[in-house]
Amino acid sequence: MKYLFSLILFVSVLAVKAQDDNQGEYKKRVLEHTEIDFLLNYYEQDGENAAVTGGQGTEELQDLSPTIVVAVPLNDDDVLTINANISAYTSASSSNINPFDGKQPADPFVASSGASKSDVWGNVVGSYSHSSDDRNRLWNANLSVSAEFDYTSFGFGAGRTWLFNEKNTELSLNANVYLDTWSLIYPIELRPPGNDEPDEDDYMMDDEDDFNGSTFELIVLGYEPSFTEHQSKGRNSYSASIGLSQILSSRMTAYVSADFILQDGLLSTPYHRVYFADKEDYFYENFHLADDVERLPDSRFKIALGARLNYFVNHRVTLRTFYRYYTDDWGITSHTASLEIPVKITDKFTVYPSYRFYYQTAADYFAPYNKHLSTEEFYTSDYDLSEFSANNYGFGISYTDVFTKGHIWKLGLKSIDLKYHKYDRDSAFTASMFSFGVKFVVD
Repeated sequence: MKYLFSLILFVSVLAVKAQDDNQGEYKKRVLEHTEIDFLLNYYEQDGENAAVTGGQGTEELQDLSPTIVVAVPLNDDDVLTINANISAYTSASSSNINPFDGKQPADPFVASSGASKSDVWGNVVGSYSHSSDDRNRLWNANLSVSAEFDYTSFGFGAGRTWLFNEKNTELSLNANVYLDTWSLIYPIELRPPGNDEPDEDDYMMDDEDDFNGSTFELIVLGYEPSFTEHQSKGRNSYSASIGLSQILSSRMTAYVSADFILQDGLLSTPYHRVYFADKEDYFYENFHLADDVERLPDSRFKIALGARLNYFVNHRVTLRTFYRYYTDDWGITSHTASLEIPVKITDKFTVYPSYRFYYQTAADYFAPYNKHLSTEEFYTSDYDLSEFSANNYGFGISYTDVFTKGHIWKLGLKSIDLKYHKYDRDSAFTASMFSFGVKFVVD
């Protein structure tokens, strides 16, 4: 990734030079100067319903995610933006893809020390936008690539925006396509002999090169799971969205949106275990051996309808409200409602407490640990697909200097943001996130 950051800085330098070389007839630029955002997120979670271990077991995870975003004005009308993100995580749950690393008795509530306990996810997005001379029309296009130990993703998309009614009304249309490819990594006890998937040594077999399904059939009398491998490795996602915003008065603005997403291909996670109530249970050490892996339909259609209403109480206080309704053809419906209240303490400092409530119904294919039947066609014990409600409490503080008086070398300090969120789900799942962001303007 060091080459990526070098490329970003190189593009920034070229863009600054382009700004100097393109002085001509005055026109209000879409973006006056190159802007650079540095973001850092720390996320941690814990719970007791891990999908990797069939709906029971530790969900402990820690994730550190640095991000850099560079927005470059190529001329008066065009802006190039590069967003690069790395996510380095340690997961007790994913470590139990192979819990039998020989260092302690295997247990779904204890993290394995094998190689699959940690990994790095990387993502790069490049986007380009062009505005018309009157600034009433804008189009944009983007390309993205992501990679992790078990999948790669390539995406592209485009959008168009129109402003009407003296810029009081804005209509936007966007479409995106993501083409993903999985590495079919299965729970250790279900892997056939001679499995030679990519990165096997690093993520699949750990230090037990001969540890696979045939081993368990020999050492656990009677254990013969009726497991078959997935036939597909691909997953495609297609999304389209429409948004309409309107300035209703000098104090109030409204926004409504509709999102449509179609997914097809391998929508199951290959290493999520499932246990059947009508099958005999088999254990090795303290670990329940899987009856099968998660099986879900190869298509999913999602619809989300959202609405925002912002009200400026006075020059100090703003109310930001949001509601979203979601439904899909897997049987899930959900409701999200949130409120954020930015309070301007001084000309430069703003605090913003927030609250969000979420509720969803369970997918048709969900059942808890050891409750599915082997006669079912589709099944999952992933609690992200269960019925639950959740509360998210947040607090942030922001420093903004419109005139960028503070400088670090040739970088003018524009803003600093600190945020904290606490998430509680009624399925014994909790999470916390700390975020830090700083934005600079290149003089």
